[in-house]
Amino acid sequence: MKRRDFLKKAGIGAAAVAATTVNAPAVLAKKTYNWKMVTTWPPKLPVLQDGCERLARRIGELSDGRIKIQVFAGGELVPPLESFQAVSDGTVEVGSGAAYYWAGKEPATQWFAAVPFGLNGQGMSAWFHGGDGLKLWEETYAPFNLVPRPGGSTGVQMGGWFNKKIESINDFKGLKMRIPGLGGKVLAKAGGTVVLLPGGEIFTSLERGVIDATEWVGPLHDLRMGFYQAAKYYYYPGWHEPGTYLEYFFNKKVFDSLPKDLQHIIDAACIETEHWVLAQFEALNGQALQTLINEKKVQLIQFPDQVLADLRKLADEVVAEEAAKSPMATKVNKAFKDFQKVVGTWGSVSEKAYYDIILPKFSLKG
Repeated sequence: MKRRDFLKKAGIGAAAVAATTVNAPAVLAKKTYNWKMVTTWPPKLPVLQDGCERLARRIGELSDGRIKIQVFAGGELVPPLESFQAVSDGTVEVGSGAAYYWAGKEPATQWFAAVPFGLNGQGMSAWFHGGDGLKLWEETYAPFNLVPRPGGSTGVQMGGWFNKKIESINDFKGLKMRIPGLGGKVLAKAGGTVVLLPGGEIFTSLERGVIDATEWVGPLHDLRMGFYQAAKYYYYPGWHEPGTYLEYFFNKKVFDSLPKDLQHIIDAACIETEHWVLAQFEALNGQALQTLINEKKVQLIQFPDQVLADLRKLADEVVAEEAAKSPMATKVNKAFKDFQKVVGTWGSVSEKAYYDIILPKFSLKG
């Protein structure tokens, strides 16, 4: 009898210990994090701002509510181009934009957004996830207390909206154009004047003649922004941004303090949204282009071959000059160029060869 009583009590004790052990992770998992995210994008901007809101929602869903993120568009909490500093300082936990906006802080940032005549969206993704691109990006942002994550590509952008025709490289002289990043520095070298504006200020500036031309993204956003009402000519291709990558960046101290499972959830949500962004651009740009051509009667013009050749020479000079501005920029530029050679060789016998066959069968007009 005493033996049975002992075993019974021991069983109850073991069960209690087991229950406590099983429930311990659940108790710890109840800790929640309430974050703020600031972006450089106007409110409700398709894909760009939508992608940020989607990311916040997916992180909340995948973490079972342990991380809740409130998203603020550019200007709602901090000015659009101050999101980098706000996250770096720890004023907010998350930000989104394009890395070339922060060239004044570190020239190397530009390579993680777009390089004129550089990699397209597919190539950039390969560099980040199949090469050393993301590792270098993290190294570049670490001194600013930030953890970067790729936010998806816009694909090849358009060349921009102009109120005069571009028939030679000399037509860029004196031209006031909204164009960021390395592409803007190429324009300046061609004699133009670069004007940096957040998205919400572009249309008014173009309409009032504050600028003579602008690039933005592609047909989807250009249609929505109404640029066809303020400029005559729509040029392609986007030599300056052949595969522009967006970004999400997290305050490093906050990110590093998270449990590992939440860090992995954030990474998974970023990759998921990264692919969603490119898919949206590829699907919706084609529809919008048809609307611009067939309904809005936009004059779609290809940059002359000689103009592109001249721009490429200037781009090579600009990239070399920017790469020399800091040790990190030198390191990143070399890695980028080495990777571009590898994927470029493959691309010439795969993507390019395929498109050379099928593209003549498609018409610009639907």
